[in-house]
Amino acid sequence: MTLHLPAIAILLPLLSAPICVAVRHALVTRLLTVAVGWGSLAVSGELLRQALSGAPIHYELGGFAPPLGIEYVIDTTTGYVLVIVSTIAAVVFSFGATTRGAALPAGREHLYYGAMLLCLAGLLGMTITGDAFNVFVFLEISSLSSYALIGLGQDRRAPVAAFSYLIMGTIGGTFFLLGIGFLYQATGTLNMADMAERLASLHRSRTVHVAFGFLTVGLSLKLAVFPLHQWLPNAYARAPAVISAFLSATATKVMYYVLVRMIFTIFGATFVFGKMGMDMALVPLSLGAMFVGSLAAIFQTDLKRLLAYSSVAQIGYMTLGLSFNSVNGLTGGLAHLFNHALMKGGLFLAVACLVYRVGSSRLDDLAGLGKCMPITSAAFVTGGLALIGVPATVGFISKWYLVLAALETGQYLFAGLILLSSLLAVAYVLRVVEVLYFKAPKSPDVREAPVSLLLPTWILIGATVVFGLRTELTAGLARSAAMQLLGAGS
Repeated sequence: MTLHLPAIAILLPLLSAPICVAVRHALVTRLLTVAVGWGSLAVSGELLRQALSGAPIHYELGGFAPPLGIEYVIDTTTGYVLVIVSTIAAVVFSFGATTRGAALPAGREHLYYGAMLLCLAGLLGMTITGDAFNVFVFLEISSLSSYALIGLGQDRRAPVAAFSYLIMGTIGGTFFLLGIGFLYQATGTLNMADMAERLASLHRSRTVHVAFGFLTVGLSLKLAVFPLHQWLPNAYARAPAVISAFLSATATKVMYYVLVRMIFTIFGATFVFGKMGMDMALVPLSLGAMFVGSLAAIFQTDLKRLLAYSSVAQIGYMTLGLSFNSVNGLTGGLAHLFNHALMKGGLFLAVACLVYRVGSSRLDDLAGLGKCMPITSAAFVTGGLALIGVPATVGFISKWYLVLAALETGQYLFAGLILLSSLLAVAYVLRVVEVLYFKAPKSPDVREAPVSLLLPTWILIGATVVFGLRTELTAGLARSAAMQLLGAGS
């Protein structure tokens, strides 16, 4: 059985999704989804353990040898991302609220759980596959289910947000597919390892240059790289908070991983940064995201929309780390991939707890809830401190590595801008703190959220402190992955 764990990791949620839709029983589908989430985490953890203890795992799907057959590959970086995605899935799927807390109409829980499992299968598939076209297939699986999840909410603007995301996502997916087509035309293969070997002698080919351009733009749209982020604020703000928690903590993280794989595993850092000069474009866009996203968050009147714009800024930190093309820079980007998943997943779950009690995420409606819902409010404040990058939280670790990467290359201005952007995060976090603790409550009889909601929320929020203190667990893995990628991309 352990030999087939790479296939089981994808088949488990993929086959469970149609079962949820067919059964249509809320309790049964919920229990099945929770079991699949924790089962996926167990499988991912075992794959990461195997990858760390030996050579990368190569699994030939259907017994057909690559490059003709589809191959699944698990190394340190792959296992790292698999564990991140499956951890978020296990915790979010365990979140106790379905209809009311997730703002879903009654009777549609089976669609919610089916789409969540389908999205999980797509995300895990993109991470684990070693076939370029297979990445596109799984990308569309996760994207289509994401559109459905966003449109499931009771907010009348949710279908519009889902449609906007669909349009931008389709454009991004089309660009990505065209890039794969050009790469296939240039190399005659879709296997990533085989493609990388053949591309080593084709760096002057215009077809390869065009392919790189299409792939970069397509992935940037999916990742919401500034200024291609317009779909993200509406999608996260209009979707039910539980769905926002899952998507914000997983979807963009996997797209960042795919972008990193494309740069270091397929094209190589020498081609991407040396010949194509990607860092010259990525640095200003990353800095723009860090400041524009944070400034926009300060002026939001809806808490989910505030967190959505915060995500734009946090993606800027990850792409900035990538643009440094160094061990510390890439370590900071990969560490922030994990850290931001914990922070934003926990923060959106805290918002779901608030919405469960007051039925709204507008800041005016949350006034004074720090007194009525102290445990939920404390979770949000702790997650906000991690977003700022306060020491002893995971956010500090990511920004520390980014500052080190800037200093070691003599980019003192970038180091200062990283610190300055953190001060903007202080502004929008304190704004929420003021609303929660220093304004009179509209309804003093509001009760704390139930334990079934608080426990998953505090698992993620508590992890932002635990891994902020035990840095060797996450930063150590991120550094190993960065060294592996830079070795492959040199």
